[in-house]
Order: sequence, then C-alpha cells, then structure tokens
Amino acid sequence: MRYIRPLSMEDAVGQLAGSPGTAAILAGGSDLLVRMKGGFIEPDLIVDIKAIDGLGEIRETAEGFSIGAAVSCALMGESAALKREWPGVVEAAKLIGSKQVQGRCTIVGNLCNASPAADSVPALVAAGARALIVGPGGRRTVAVEAVPTGPGKTSLAKGEIIEAILLDRRAPRSGDAYLRFIPRTEMDIAVVSAGVNLTLDEQGVVKSARVALGAVAPTVLLVDEAAEALIGRKLDEAALERLAMVCSGACRPIDDKRGTVEFRRKVAGVLARRAATTAYSRAGGK
Repeated sequence: MRYIRPLSMEDAVGQLAGSPGTAAILAGGSDLLVRMKGGFIEPDLIVDIKAIDGLGEIRETAEGFSIGAAVSCALMGESAALKREWPGVVEAAKLIGSKQVQGRCTIVGNLCNASPAADSVPALVAAGARALIVGPGGRRTVAVEAVPTGPGKTSLAKGEIIEAILLDRRAPRSGDAYLRFIPRTEMDIAVVSAGVNLTLDEQGVVKSARVALGAVAPTVLLVDEAAEALIGRKLDEAALERLAMVCSGACRPIDDKRGTVEFRRKVAGVLARRAATTAYSRAGGK
C-alpha cells in the first residue's frame, strides 16, 4: 500500500488516474479508515487531499458558498454565514457521528461513501447543491444527486475527485430543513430522512420547492411530485397531507432489522411534512 499527500489537485488527479490498482481518497477518513480496519477494502494507493490549498476552506462569494472537500462538519457548524443561509444543510452535517467524528468527517466523504442513509445528502439535494469535480479531462459540475448511483457506488470516473460542494446564495423568503428518524437519540444511522427547501412569494405562497428522501431507496430520492404538491399553495393542511401521501408512495425501501417497508413509508411522509413546516417557517411563512 502506498500513501501520498499531494500539494495540488493536478498531482492528486494524476496519481489517481495513473494508479494500476485500487485507489482511495482520504479527507476525513471516518468512513475509509473504518472500512479498512474492518477488512472490507485494502487500497493499493491512498491519496490524502488535506494538504491541498483551499480544500479545507468554506468560501463565500456573491454567488453563494464553496465548501472544500476537506472541510469538516464541525467547521461547517462554526460558520455563521453558512448556518444563516442554509441551516438545514448544516443541521444535517452536524448529525453525522459523534463530537469526535465531527472534527474529521466531511460532507464530500459522506456523499462519496454513497450510503442511501447518508445524512448530509438529502439536505444537499433539497438545497440544489452541486459537486465541482476535477479529473484528467478538466473540471465539471454536476448536481449532487447525480454522484451516487447505488449503495457504495458513484458516477465518478477514474482519476476524478470532488473538489468542493457549491451552494447558491439563498433566494429571498426561502428556508430549508432536514429531519431523520433513528432508533437511538444520537450517533445512529437514519432509518428514514427528509430534506425540504422552499421559496415563498410575498403572500406566503410556495413558488418553488425541492423535497428529498433518504434511506428509502438505493439512492437519495428527489421527489418532484412532492414539490408540485406544495407549489402554488400556502402550507395548509391539504397541502401537507398531499405531500405526506406522495412521499410515502415514492419510497422504495427494504425490510431489515431497523425498519419494515410499511414503517419506512409511513415515517417518510411524517418527516417530509414536519421538515416542510420548519422550512416554511424559516422562509417567513405564517
């Protein structure tokens, strides 16, 4: 096994692209090191990206935010500007692991681990976040939901690295929220989760929406029909009931020891309803 700590993205990409065996990227390591210790993987090459300039920074611009691939979730929680603009995204990131893990784990690692139950991903999908990818062919930007393709699998090609997560400046009268259900009070994996992002007009009517569900399908679901149930209406009881029904129907969960199909479908509707209510309130709705 080789371990390298490149100082540039170009070097990191070149090392990954030229690796003849299996390669892994080390940012926080909260997933990678656990999987290595458990004997699930044994990479031939580990590329530690933490020393690359800019990857450990949250950058605020006129367009929004760029969250570097090595930014820890704890650091996201310390960013007042990010919490003000995207509270749901920060809340989701702050639910990953324990306090100790928070100092290491990253939302890019959470995304690339490609677990259907990843906490940060539904919130990022609801927020319309994008992944800035660097590879042998240059840079490209894709929607976050296009990165995971199944449990443990991503759409990244050989040599490609996600450099940052991009979030647009929040539109006026907008709000987002993320909720999950877990059997314990903390430090557990989501059985079901929901992220909602809403923008209202001056009368409090929803003019745009994004609704995402986690842990109910092989990848996080962006439920367009659920968004349509809210658009053009205030968040009245009928809209919330329709939202819950659509979200329950969109689920494709499995039965396992942590929850049945029926239970997960029911909870998906409940969480979507609650997250929408919080997002609506944050957007200034009454």
